[in-house]
Amino acid sequence: MNKSKRAVLIRLAKYFWQYKIRVIIAFVLMVASNVFALLGPYLTGIAIDSISLENGIDFQVVAYYCLLMAVFYLASAVLAYFLSILMIHLSQKIATTMRQDVFDKIIGLPVGILDTIQPGDLINRISYDIDTLNASLSNDVLQALTGIISIVGTFIGMLVISPILLVVFLITLPISVYITIHRSKTVRPLFRKRSASLAQLNGFAEEMLSGLKTIKAYGKEEAMIDQFEIKNQEAVDAYYEADYFGSLIGPAVNFVNNLGTVLISTVGAIFYCFDRIKIGAISSFLLYARKFSGPISEYANIMGEIQSALAAAERVFRLLDIPSESDTDGAIALEEVQGKIVFDHVRFAYGSTPVLNDLSFTAEEKQTIAIVGPTGAGKTTLVNLMMRFYDPQKGTILLDDVPIETYTKESLRKAFVMVLQDTWLFEGTIFDNIAYGSQGATLEKVKEVCKAAYLDQYIESLPNGYETRITDGGVNLSKGQKQLMTIARAMLSDAKMLILDEATSNVDTRTEILIHDAMRHLMKGRTCFVIAHRLSTIVQADLILVVKDGDIIESGKHQELLQKNGFYATIYNAQFE
Repeated sequence: MNKSKRAVLIRLAKYFWQYKIRVIIAFVLMVASNVFALLGPYLTGIAIDSISLENGIDFQVVAYYCLLMAVFYLASAVLAYFLSILMIHLSQKIATTMRQDVFDKIIGLPVGILDTIQPGDLINRISYDIDTLNASLSNDVLQALTGIISIVGTFIGMLVISPILLVVFLITLPISVYITIHRSKTVRPLFRKRSASLAQLNGFAEEMLSGLKTIKAYGKEEAMIDQFEIKNQEAVDAYYEADYFGSLIGPAVNFVNNLGTVLISTVGAIFYCFDRIKIGAISSFLLYARKFSGPISEYANIMGEIQSALAAAERVFRLLDIPSESDTDGAIALEEVQGKIVFDHVRFAYGSTPVLNDLSFTAEEKQTIAIVGPTGAGKTTLVNLMMRFYDPQKGTILLDDVPIETYTKESLRKAFVMVLQDTWLFEGTIFDNIAYGSQGATLEKVKEVCKAAYLDQYIESLPNGYETRITDGGVNLSKGQKQLMTIARAMLSDAKMLILDEATSNVDTRTEILIHDAMRHLMKGRTCFVIAHRLSTIVQADLILVVKDGDIIESGKHQELLQKNGFYATIYNAQFE
């Protein structure tokens, strides 16, 4: 066992140890159930030996041992039932705890890390990987441990009955073990290939379904069908290859086991002729031999599933080992906010790609700062740095003349309210979505901001009004309506600083103008940062920063920048040509 798997097992053991009482009970039930089951073959032999040609059949003795066997097998079955129930509950508890740990970790990860991980990968960790582990804990682990107890118990039973027959049995055992291990090594990569092929097929299908409108618009349906057919056939071939070679293990092992049964029966018959062993003992030995071979035959499948579960657990633990977002040592909570922001020679790069180059500016409190420029100029990066989603490599960002790293990230971010181009609504009522982040918000206050955002008439026209439920991220709403709701949510906040990142991109021009009129009233007393491509919406800004290639190439008010007849004037005039 390599170090990584050993480390995974140790960490899984810690999860088990949280429920140590249940683990101990499960172990006791497992041992007791197997002991009762292992006594059955021994009693069978005694019952058979109670029958003799000389004395006839002692029905009372036979009935006694048969009844005893029935009681033992019933006890074994009952204990096995309770063991299964207990293991299901235990595995569910562990899976629930682990899933909560993973979700907490995802929530606590830095944005910089989240940007490097695909959302589908995170969902896979919290759902499929943990489900795989859960299934293995409740079934495969139990089966493996039961198999070990059964092997040890049957071996002791065979040794007690006849050491010589045990030697005969051990002749064929290495062959069975070799076939199982060898074939499992051959089959395991095939099952990994099968899983990979299925993942590719699912990924392709998901990608195509998400872009179905675009595919239809470009008339690429037939091309996509052909590509799917290829990937589907690859998955089918991988499934066939894995299942075909996997199915060969069982018959081969059964043949060897049957050969062992023949040898034991032959040698046992010879010994019986010389009065060296009884018929009942031979029968018991054969039953033990079958019970011994069973777990070995199942080894390949069980270990394959356990290996898959360990791989899933390793992926989960790899995610849990990523350092969570943390505050600077000695960070304090931000309490009183005025709203002055200063960028002092700030430099930032995503990896080796520079985004901001020695950038400096000052946003006085209660000012509206517009940030304009071409795509990729670094506008959104400025916002990410202010909220400490990222930290600059050089330079300082100050809030009210204090470096922002002085404050805890939670308290710093509470000083801002954001409206983004990509709207986010959760499953709940319209009221809950708008009041999100504003603790204690009343219906009257929500109605007030909805009126200011020109949403009130639409909401009140709905059968359930503000209690109307939003489902699936707002599929029952238009893009404009969803964006208006996020704007209303921002209006409700009492944060001293407001960030609008293309906040009105999904509404029509008329509504946009109305919203800005309302927002100017409601944003009074806040420092506002507005990122916009529609320059007509930021002409009233106190300061316009023109960002290009990571530098502020122009700054000033709207009229000042037009008079300069520079880059800002060029892009502004281009929008009205």
